[in-house]
Amino acid sequence: MAEWIPDVLGDEFEQLTLDLGDDTEGPVVATLIRALPAEVTWWERLQGQRRPLDDVDVLYVHGWSDYFFQKRLARFWTARGARFHALDLRKYGRSLRDGQTPGYIADLATYDEDIDAALEAMGRGIGRRDTPRKLVLLGHSTGGLTLSLWASRHEEAVDAVILNSPWLEFQVAPARVAIAPMVELQARLRPLDVAPQVDLGFYTRAQQEVADPDDPMVVNPLWRPAQTMPVHAGWFHAILSGHRAVAAGLAIDTPICVLLSARTVPPTRWSDDLTSADSVLVVDDIARAALRLGSSVTVERIDGALHDVFLSRREAREEAYHRLDRWVGGWAATR
Repeated sequence: MAEWIPDVLGDEFEQLTLDLGDDTEGPVVATLIRALPAEVTWWERLQGQRRPLDDVDVLYVHGWSDYFFQKRLARFWTARGARFHALDLRKYGRSLRDGQTPGYIADLATYDEDIDAALEAMGRGIGRRDTPRKLVLLGHSTGGLTLSLWASRHEEAVDAVILNSPWLEFQVAPARVAIAPMVELQARLRPLDVAPQVDLGFYTRAQQEVADPDDPMVVNPLWRPAQTMPVHAGWFHAILSGHRAVAAGLAIDTPICVLLSARTVPPTRWSDDLTSADSVLVVDDIARAALRLGSSVTVERIDGALHDVFLSRREAREEAYHRLDRWVGGWAATR
């Protein structure tokens, strides 16, 4: 049976390998990373003190061509008493095995197996509601799309959803309906066909340009390459199917917070503008799509933020954490 072992992030982080069986490429695993809050001291316990999120579990899911490495994001939650968990999905990051197609999936619902295994390891069971602990889902980019779809199918298990620049709509929104049949046909006939690489590495460069030596992050380039991993037809079809479901409305009946940059700059050539905008998604389209997630949606637009708002330059990053703190504080107070 797998056991918790020290994680590559060091410090207070541990990881657990989740066995997901086999697929056509061999054994499949996901990896759960956790950071737990400090123990309440006997004096705090004697005084009846409690932290605002002592009864909260957080599950984070990364985006495309990505993995979990954001220590400060975990510490935001553990400082408030929450138990933080992050999931490196199958064929990403810590979960990628030799001979596997990085990031490949033909149906986003397959990730239900990864998420269910993570919840089981967190002591929640699958869709369990007999625990007093609350569950907060936290997703970035493609992870935000995956968790939104999961939450719409498992509303009884979720207490709040927080999305960091979720990929809820295709970058050329009007073209999605037109290209979907062609993508579906290609996915059925040749699912592993690779699309031309259009990422010039500018998003990675923008993160490096705004990196803060006082808040350092070490990134494994094998798990998060400067240019994104190859895009396969079967995976692209899965993404467009997810976008179609969002466009039809998900009706998630739990509070949702969406954090976005204030503007988009297309990454067609390098400029300093790319260090203060989202160069991956069209944020206005994402803001509109977010309103179709459920009946209680807060959209936070952050001036100067990158695609991952928590990797932005200092001013925008601090503003992102301030907005997150304000929303989480309000959610916790009204529970």
